[in-house]
Amino acid sequence: MTIAATAARLAEVHTAAFSTPWGAAALEALLDQTGVFAIEEPDGFILIRAVADEAEILTLAVRPEARRQGLGARLVREGATAAASRGATRLFLEVADDNTAALALYARAGFAGAGRRPGYYARPDGGRQDALILAVKLPVTLP
Repeated sequence: MTIAATAARLAEVHTAAFSTPWGAAALEALLDQTGVFAIEEPDGFILIRAVADEAEILTLAVRPEARRQGLGARLVREGATAAASRGATRLFLEVADDNTAALALYARAGFAGAGRRPGYYARPDGGRQDALILAVKLPVTLP
């Protein structure tokens, strides 16, 4: 499977999952970077960059109709395991501070606050939303 084909599949899921989705070109550019990998299932995926001893969840997307069934948790668990196998000892992410479902998912996975980025996310209405930076030490046994 080509990077372009993978990016197109991921973009379809991302579009279903977010009001401001990433397009296929953006995802293809990310997938082409050193250390970036995706773990995907038909209804969701996680995109991670692992470089040296750190990894970052770039995005986690789950189709709305597949949410609250454990897919997000499974993707985070598999992503954390894959990042650790690539030498990462810490896994970071940024999440909107009003995304209660994602915050609950990451808290269950053991992530803790590591910082804040004021006005990081642009909203469709023109507003801005803060991002929380969360981190977890790897390897970790996630539920």
